[in-house]
Amino acid sequence: MATIGKSNNETRTNETPTSEKQTSQNSINQKSTSQATNTTISGTTPSSWSRRQMAIATMAGFAIVGLLLAVSACSKQSPKPALVGVSSPVSAPAAAALVTTPAVATSPAPNSLETNSPEPKKSASRKRPANVVYSDPNYGVSFLYPRKFALASGEKAQPQLAGLGDVPMNFVLPGGVAVATVSAPRGSYPGTDFASAFFNVNVNRSISEQECEHFAFVDTRTPDGEPVDAEKVKIGSTDMETTSTFTGSAMTQAATQYYHSYENGACYEYVLGLNTAGYGTKESIEPVERDQVFAKLEKILATVKVNPSGPEPVIETAGGAASGKE
Repeated sequence: MATIGKSNNETRTNETPTSEKQTSQNSINQKSTSQATNTTISGTTPSSWSRRQMAIATMAGFAIVGLLLAVSACSKQSPKPALVGVSSPVSAPAAAALVTTPAVATSPAPNSLETNSPEPKKSASRKRPANVVYSDPNYGVSFLYPRKFALASGEKAQPQLAGLGDVPMNFVLPGGVAVATVSAPRGSYPGTDFASAFFNVNVNRSISEQECEHFAFVDTRTPDGEPVDAEKVKIGSTDMETTSTFTGSAMTQAATQYYHSYENGACYEYVLGLNTAGYGTKESIEPVERDQVFAKLEKILATVKVNPSGPEPVIETAGGAASGKE
């Protein structure tokens, strides 16, 4: 019995280390497993977190790049024109037409061209006046005459009649000076015996106002040849004395009308003359209407004006002759 007990005890004693070994081995295995598990968990957790951070960082990078591209595209685009409000809605066909219809380049209207770049004004040709002004400051006289008339002044101002010579002045005393003469052009009255017509101005500073009222030659058209006294007439606002003469031959005739006015210490003489020739030599030639010719010359006489200040003073030379500023 004692031996069995010992053997059992020994057996137990011997068994005990084995179980302890197993227990110890199991604990070692559990520790290894827990360490492995802990190692696996701790290794897995950092790896998973890094991937999430990388994904978030990648997405953030793409978002930033996209935002930069959008900002760059917006900055390159030109500003769009402001939309104008439309009172009525646009229908769908009209909107489609607006979208699909290609833009057609149109040239600006003529009015817009004129507004933006006005054309240079063309200088319009001015119509020349029918009458011309003659003015002589030396004698203070001026008048209007037709532009077609020929003007002569100074030494060439003494009028002449074809075939009859110079037309004499009609002052009662010498000292007259021819100032200006205007003559009608030849052919003014075609088909008639008209040869020439003129308007002449003479001035005499050597006679008085009473002497200016008389003429050296008077009208001799009366049947008995008796002279006719000068007539008083009013031309415009000026009182004048007038007379007329008639001279001629079978081929040439001359009719003249004289007018005198005394102003500013001088006697002004105005002569209206008509020269005719050729009547009766050809059947195609008709006598000119004398009244019509003289009416045209009288229009020039009506425009005569004498400067109230009068002509410049006469300068006596050493020889006693009077001289003026020509």
